[in-house]
Amino acid sequence: MREAFIEVNGIRKSYNEQLVLENMNFTVDKGEIAGLLGPNGSGKTTMIRLLNGVILPDEGKMAVDGFNPVKDGNPIRSMSGIVTEGAGLYHEMNALDNLRFFAQIYSVDQAEKRIGQLLEQFELTAHKDRLVGTYSTGMKKRLALAKALIHDPSLLFLDEPTNGLDPEGIKSVMYYLKELNKQEGTTILICSHVLHQIEDICNKYIFMDSGRVIVEGTHEEIEKQYLKDFQLKVETDLHIIGDIYYSYPFIRLNEKTLIFTVPSKEAVSNLLKLILNESSVYSAEILNRDLESLYFQVRRENK
Repeated sequence: MREAFIEVNGIRKSYNEQLVLENMNFTVDKGEIAGLLGPNGSGKTTMIRLLNGVILPDEGKMAVDGFNPVKDGNPIRSMSGIVTEGAGLYHEMNALDNLRFFAQIYSVDQAEKRIGQLLEQFELTAHKDRLVGTYSTGMKKRLALAKALIHDPSLLFLDEPTNGLDPEGIKSVMYYLKELNKQEGTTILICSHVLHQIEDICNKYIFMDSGRVIVEGTHEEIEKQYLKDFQLKVETDLHIIGDIYYSYPFIRLNEKTLIFTVPSKEAVSNLLKLILNESSVYSAEILNRDLESLYFQVRRENK
């Protein structure tokens, strides 16, 4: 049984009279990659700052590996790495000196070797002597990730970690995070509003809206709870529907493409068998079970 690494219970936070978080409740197990997902302004960044002990809640309790962020902010920040929108870099220093500075703060052993590894990993070796203020947004993001990982943290807080990256950069960062989790068991909490970018790496999801959690679980658990039917897109030569027409509603997109509505994943295979009895199937794809589709379905049902 996995050990809960992050626990959030009944957290409320407001700024002046503006309520940002209301009755936040979720857990992240040790070694998980969890996605804290929601639109801009839903309170994701505030939740990260609370867990780091940078700001204090109005109500509720939190724990990070047994530490209370209200009282134990320093131990939590020592064992965690964080990437925020602001990156937290010194623009008047070059990349090498930035990493040396943070390595010294964290008392990193064999710091020069570690810095060299990270510069190479994030393709910044050729730019290590340039002032960070001259970097592109994508380069700053890569350097921020290197900074967050300088001390081999057991926990990563990533707030929109792919903003400013091109598609190849996004793919590279997601691959690295997945490998880091696999090899080191690093617990990762990713805040994002771009759902398709993180769908392949997260073990579980925490959907937020208007400062509250509306659902928490694995992809399979959320799908089972909220997906009432499946939209199956089929490329086929089938023209005469016969019994299929009466069993499964469909629309025809074009001469070779139909979209069927089926009541369950089990029914998908039954439908494909019926089609194959009469014609060929060139491709089949369930359209509405991706993370983004599930998210909007959950939001619709929780308004």
